[in-house]
Amino acid sequence: MTLHIGIVGCSAEGAALCYRTICSEGAALLGPHAHPEVSMHTPSLADYVSCLDRGDLEGVGELMLTSARKLASAGADFLICPDNTIHQAFSYVEPRSPLPWLHIAEVVALAAYERGYKCLGLTGTRWLVDSAVYPEKLEARSLQCVRPDALQRDEIDRIIMNELVYGIAKPESIAYFQSVIHGFKEQGCDAVILGCTEIPLIVNDGNCALPTLDSTRLLARAALGRAVNIGDAR
Repeated sequence: MTLHIGIVGCSAEGAALCYRTICSEGAALLGPHAHPEVSMHTPSLADYVSCLDRGDLEGVGELMLTSARKLASAGADFLICPDNTIHQAFSYVEPRSPLPWLHIAEVVALAAYERGYKCLGLTGTRWLVDSAVYPEKLEARSLQCVRPDALQRDEIDRIIMNELVYGIAKPESIAYFQSVIHGFKEQGCDAVILGCTEIPLIVNDGNCALPTLDSTRLLARAALGRAVNIGDAR
């Protein structure tokens, strides 16, 4: 019997990509048209942004826990959150949660380690890039992390919050990400973390200078693996 996956959503585009990946790739494991049972709860993104703007990680955590409790009531067996930024509140959420979670940065760090990468460039919202979410998980596997500079963080954040969360993909924004990732390569990075779940909508292995670690799809595949009890389903 497969487990019931609960998705704690934050931004629509990232949550939708995660959901679609679980459903579309489930068939390879379970047969035609099959995938594990999935439930998702998503409060208003504005509620999360309000908490993040004032540095209220406990408030972020309470929003996540509200979703967790509703998903537990719906019968979910474990939880994932396809949003890197709000994992800043994970240490608050995990001990209070009614269900176990997969941690998105742990999933990405494991993939990087297994693929033999040593130094990772990090892209994401300013909140995420300024935080310890990825450096802590990468350091635990002896992996290095390179972050964008201050101006790059601001522009990447603008693109994410003003364009990608609305499903807008502008050629000039793709080009900007490509330039940042090329800079990571020049600094010695051997891969780049797409550390916002919308970034895979415009960046992939085929259009940038480094191999990508797609946090959205990696999390979805790890959830599939957990649901069908075969480990990571990559």
